Amino acid sequence: MAREPREGGGRGHGRERERDRDGGDDLIDKLVTINRVAKVVKGGRRFAFAALVVVGDQKGRVGYGAGKAREVPEAIRKATERAKKTMIRVPMKEGRTLHHDVTGTFGAGSVILRAASPGTGIIAGGPMRAVFETLGVGDVVAKCLGSRNPHNMVKATFAALQKCASPRSVASRRGKKVSDILGSRPGAAVQEGADA
Repeated sequence: MAREPREGGGRGHGRERERDRDGGDDLIDKLVTINRVAKVVKGGRRFAFAALVVVGDQKGRVGYGAGKAREVPEAIRKATERAKKTMIRVPMKEGRTLHHDVTGTFGAGSVILRAASPGTGIIAGGPMRAVFETLGVGDVVAKCLGSRNPHNMVKATFAALQKCASPRSVASRRGKKVSDILGSRPGAAVQEGADA
Protein backbone atom coordinates (compact mmCIF):
# COMPACT_ATOMS: atom_id res chain seq x y z
CA MET A 1 0.00 0.00 0.00
CA ALA A 2 1.51 3.33 -1.07
CA ARG A 3 1.72 5.94 1.64
CA GLU A 4 1.33 9.64 1.07
CA PRO A 5 4.57 11.62 1.51
CA ARG A 6 5.04 13.44 4.79
CA GLU A 7 5.61 17.17 4.91
CA GLY A 8 9.10 17.67 6.34
CA GLY A 9 9.70 15.33 9.25
CA GLY A 10 8.46 14.71 12.75
CA ARG A 11 5.14 16.13 13.86
CA GLY A 12 5.65 19.64 12.55
CA HIS A 13 6.46 21.31 15.87
CA GLY A 14 8.40 24.52 15.53
CA ARG A 15 7.94 24.84 11.78
CA GLU A 16 6.38 28.16 10.91
CA ARG A 17 5.60 29.54 7.52
CA GLU A 18 4.67 33.11 6.75
CA ARG A 19 2.65 34.01 3.69
CA ASP A 20 1.19 37.32 2.61
CA ARG A 21 -2.32 36.87 1.25
CA ASP A 22 -3.60 38.84 -1.69
CA GLY A 23 -6.72 39.88 0.23
CA GLY A 24 -7.37 43.54 0.99
CA ASP A 25 -6.97 43.02 4.75
CA ASP A 26 -3.15 42.67 4.62
CA LEU A 27 -3.42 39.58 6.78
CA ILE A 28 -0.38 37.47 7.59
CA ASP A 29 -0.84 33.79 8.35
CA LYS A 30 1.61 31.48 10.08
CA LEU A 31 1.49 27.72 10.00
CA VAL A 32 2.02 26.68 13.62
CA THR A 33 1.93 22.91 13.23
CA ILE A 34 0.95 20.22 10.77
CA ASN A 35 0.29 16.65 11.79
CA ARG A 36 -0.39 13.50 9.77
CA VAL A 37 -3.37 11.64 11.19
CA ALA A 38 -4.78 8.24 10.26
CA LYS A 39 -8.32 6.88 10.16
CA VAL A 40 -8.52 3.09 10.30
CA VAL A 41 -11.02 1.74 7.76
CA LYS A 42 -11.82 -1.73 6.41
CA GLY A 43 -9.08 -1.71 3.78
CA GLY A 44 -6.35 -0.30 6.04
CA ARG A 45 -5.50 3.23 7.08
CA ARG A 46 -6.65 6.42 5.44
CA PHE A 47 -4.18 9.26 6.00
CA ALA A 48 -5.00 12.95 6.26
CA PHE A 49 -3.25 16.10 7.44
CA ALA A 50 -4.33 18.36 10.30
CA ALA A 51 -3.05 21.96 10.25
CA LEU A 52 -3.10 24.72 12.88
CA VAL A 53 -2.82 28.26 11.49
CA VAL A 54 -2.68 31.69 13.15
CA VAL A 55 -3.80 34.78 11.18
CA GLY A 56 -3.31 38.45 12.10
CA ASP A 57 -2.96 41.95 10.68
CA GLN A 58 -0.04 42.98 12.99
CA LYS A 59 -2.21 45.88 14.22
CA GLY A 60 -4.06 44.27 17.12
CA ARG A 61 -6.28 41.67 15.41
CA VAL A 62 -5.53 37.93 15.52
CA GLY A 63 -7.33 34.61 15.07
CA TYR A 64 -6.56 30.89 14.90
CA GLY A 65 -8.07 27.94 13.10
CA ALA A 66 -7.61 24.21 12.58
CA GLY A 67 -8.27 22.34 9.35
CA LYS A 68 -8.05 18.74 8.18
CA ALA A 69 -7.87 17.37 4.64
CA ARG A 70 -6.30 14.63 2.52
CA GLU A 71 -3.76 17.09 1.09
CA VAL A 72 -1.56 19.58 2.99
CA PRO A 73 -2.48 22.75 1.00
CA GLU A 74 -6.20 22.06 1.41
CA ALA A 75 -5.78 21.56 5.18
CA ILE A 76 -3.91 24.86 5.44
CA ARG A 77 -6.57 26.65 3.37
CA LYS A 78 -9.38 25.34 5.60
CA ALA A 79 -7.49 26.33 8.76
CA THR A 80 -6.81 29.83 7.37
CA GLU A 81 -10.48 30.38 6.50
CA ARG A 82 -11.53 29.35 10.02
CA ALA A 83 -8.88 31.60 11.56
CA LYS A 84 -10.19 34.62 9.63
CA LYS A 85 -13.70 34.00 10.99
CA THR A 86 -12.57 33.86 14.63
CA MET A 87 -10.43 37.00 14.80
CA ILE A 88 -10.38 39.04 18.02
CA ARG A 89 -9.11 42.55 18.75
CA VAL A 90 -6.52 42.95 21.51
CA PRO A 91 -5.80 46.37 23.07
CA MET A 92 -2.08 47.17 23.04
CA LYS A 93 -0.03 49.69 25.01
CA GLU A 94 1.85 52.09 22.72
CA GLY A 95 1.20 49.59 19.89
CA ARG A 96 4.02 47.31 21.08
CA THR A 97 3.09 45.41 24.28
CA LEU A 98 0.22 44.41 26.59
CA HIS A 99 -1.31 46.80 29.11
CA HIS A 100 -0.96 44.37 32.03
CA ASP A 101 0.13 40.86 33.00
CA VAL A 102 -2.44 38.16 32.35
CA THR A 103 -2.82 34.37 32.59
CA GLY A 104 -4.86 32.03 30.42
CA THR A 105 -5.85 28.37 30.69
CA PHE A 106 -7.18 25.82 28.27
CA GLY A 107 -7.40 22.15 29.23
CA ALA A 108 -4.15 21.07 30.87
CA GLY A 109 -2.21 24.01 29.42
CA SER A 110 -1.79 27.44 30.98
CA VAL A 111 0.23 30.47 29.93
CA ILE A 112 1.50 33.61 31.63
CA LEU A 113 1.84 36.76 29.51
CA ARG A 114 3.73 39.75 30.90
CA ALA A 115 4.07 43.28 29.56
CA ALA A 116 7.67 44.22 28.77
CA SER A 117 9.77 47.36 28.39
CA PRO A 118 10.86 48.63 24.95
CA GLY A 119 13.60 46.57 23.32
CA THR A 120 12.73 43.32 25.10
CA GLY A 121 11.40 41.60 22.00
CA ILE A 122 9.18 38.53 21.91
CA ILE A 123 10.33 36.04 24.51
CA ALA A 124 7.99 33.11 23.92
CA GLY A 125 7.90 29.53 22.65
CA GLY A 126 6.97 28.48 19.10
CA PRO A 127 3.15 28.47 19.03
CA MET A 128 2.89 31.54 21.28
CA ARG A 129 5.53 33.38 19.23
CA ALA A 130 3.42 32.86 16.08
CA VAL A 131 0.41 34.45 17.84
CA PHE A 132 2.40 37.51 19.00
CA GLU A 133 4.10 38.05 15.63
CA THR A 134 0.80 38.02 13.73
CA LEU A 135 -0.83 40.18 16.44
CA GLY A 136 1.88 42.83 16.11
CA VAL A 137 3.20 42.73 19.68
CA GLY A 138 6.86 43.76 19.76
CA ASP A 139 7.73 43.35 23.45
CA VAL A 140 6.31 40.56 25.61
CA VAL A 141 7.52 37.85 27.97
CA ALA A 142 5.48 34.62 27.92
CA LYS A 143 5.79 31.31 29.71
CA CYS A 144 3.91 28.09 29.03
CA LEU A 145 3.07 25.89 32.01
CA GLY A 146 1.62 22.39 31.78
CA SER A 147 0.63 21.04 28.37
CA ARG A 148 3.07 21.65 25.50
CA ASN A 149 0.50 20.61 22.89
CA PRO A 150 0.47 23.40 20.24
CA HIS A 151 -3.35 23.45 20.12
CA ASN A 152 -3.62 23.86 23.90
CA MET A 153 -0.89 26.52 23.95
CA VAL A 154 -2.55 28.60 21.23
CA LYS A 155 -6.01 28.30 22.83
CA ALA A 156 -4.63 29.19 26.28
CA THR A 157 -2.86 32.22 24.75
CA PHE A 158 -6.13 33.38 23.16
CA ALA A 159 -7.94 32.87 26.48
CA ALA A 160 -5.36 35.17 28.09
CA LEU A 161 -5.52 37.78 25.31
CA GLN A 162 -9.32 37.96 25.63
CA LYS A 163 -8.87 39.02 29.27
CA CYS A 164 -6.69 41.99 28.27
CA ALA A 165 -8.28 45.40 28.83
CA SER A 166 -7.09 48.93 28.14
CA PRO A 167 -7.22 51.62 30.86
CA ARG A 168 -9.77 53.50 28.77
CA SER A 169 -12.20 50.55 28.66
CA VAL A 170 -11.79 49.92 32.41
CA ALA A 171 -12.36 53.62 33.16
CA SER A 172 -15.53 53.79 31.06
CA ARG A 173 -16.86 50.60 32.64
CA ARG A 174 -16.27 51.95 36.15
CA GLY A 175 -17.36 55.52 35.40
CA LYS A 176 -13.97 57.04 36.20
CA LYS A 177 -11.23 58.95 34.41
CA VAL A 178 -8.23 57.19 32.88
CA SER A 179 -5.94 59.12 35.24
CA ASP A 180 -7.85 57.64 38.23
CA ILE A 181 -7.22 54.12 36.90
CA LEU A 182 -3.53 54.63 36.12
CA GLY A 183 -2.78 56.52 39.34
CA SER A 184 -0.11 59.21 39.72
CA ARG A 185 2.66 57.49 37.79
CA PRO A 186 5.07 59.58 35.74
CA GLY A 187 3.98 59.62 32.11
CA ALA A 188 0.37 58.66 32.92
CA ALA A 189 -0.98 61.80 31.24
CA VAL A 190 1.04 61.09 28.11
CA GLN A 191 -0.18 57.49 28.04
CA GLU A 192 -3.83 58.55 28.32
CA GLY A 193 -3.96 59.65 24.68
CA ALA A 194 -2.03 56.63 23.40
CA ASP A 195 -4.40 53.95 24.71
CA ALA A 196 -5.97 51.59 22.23
